[in-house]
Amino acid sequence: MQKIVLLTSVLFLLISCKENKQSTDTETDKASINETKKQVEINHAKGFSINVYDGYKVITLKEPWPDTDTEFTYALVEEKGSLPKDSDFDAVVNVPVKNIVVTSTTHIPSLELLDETKSLVGFPNLSYISSEATRKRIDKGNITELGKNESINTEVLIDLNPDLVVTFAVEGNNKTVSTIEKTGIPVLYNSDWTEQSPLGKAEWIKFFGALFNKEQKADSIFTEIESNYISAKEKAAKATTSPTVLSGAMFKDVWYMPKGGSWGAQFIKDANGTYLWKDTEGTGSLSLNLESVLEKGKDADFWVGPGQFSSKQQLKDAHSVYSEFSAYQNNNIYSNTTLVGETGGVIYYELAPNRPDIVLKDIIKIIHPDVLPEHELYFFSKLK
Repeated sequence: MQKIVLLTSVLFLLISCKENKQSTDTETDKASINETKKQVEINHAKGFSINVYDGYKVITLKEPWPDTDTEFTYALVEEKGSLPKDSDFDAVVNVPVKNIVVTSTTHIPSLELLDETKSLVGFPNLSYISSEATRKRIDKGNITELGKNESINTEVLIDLNPDLVVTFAVEGNNKTVSTIEKTGIPVLYNSDWTEQSPLGKAEWIKFFGALFNKEQKADSIFTEIESNYISAKEKAAKATTSPTVLSGAMFKDVWYMPKGGSWGAQFIKDANGTYLWKDTEGTGSLSLNLESVLEKGKDADFWVGPGQFSSKQQLKDAHSVYSEFSAYQNNNIYSNTTLVGETGGVIYYELAPNRPDIVLKDIIKIIHPDVLPEHELYFFSKLK
């Protein structure tokens, strides 16, 4: 399932990336030019760091896409600040940012949590945005459509003249980003999607906090999310059982489900569930044949995340073997794709990376109904 979700999100939202030259200066080199005042505390995210200097900040992006040693350094310059004479950065941005273009729906909740919805002026393929607050601004004409998801309409972008574009990439070498940079508009990569820790993904709100000079607000928001997550996890740990969990579904005769080290598997573990494929290595998704899944998962107590299926009848119509699973027979199948926005976008894909505390509470509610008696399912719903 995770592979389907990831491919869907990337195909919907991907704009290409540039072939980056490695900067000859590292963040340590820059520190020797201008002494670091402090380092922003990043406890869970692995993909970025933020150092604060006199008059400017530096974001170091450590892994902009999987399996690369490439690093990017971005300078965020305060109104009366200046950079060291011989410094070299992949992008320079004046902060606080006033007008921004983002390219992934997962960036939208960060803007909203920071009260910066008004700063968003453009997005590729507006129909994929589900947030009610942002859709109101779209309906008023405050956010410009930037064309196809595969490549931004640079002519429209130039007319918008945003302070920066925040994008993401699955690999390097992309002409669209180079074209944007030649116009003088800074481009920053955001690789929140590569994080495998649920709290690691959510901590990327600090990336956006630095852009708007709202570091304290971003830290406060994340601290509350972190506290909620840890509290829910501790309550689930006291449950005396650890129900077995199956995930994913078939796509063209291949069953995709999260690997044992993945984001999805971590939620099940933290909810005190036993993910039947927890011992598989890696952070992506498994590609399995139906027979092996049926043999191992037939008697699973719960089936969490059955792909794009929204009803038991759809499952049975797609393949009769689905009805052989105990979770099907016992009405214990829960989907995270049935909650959609006004234009059909799946809210889980947009909001879940930013609110792992709600995702965890949902899964705890599913497999341990009595642990969080006051919680009502938000992202997930039982298939009927």
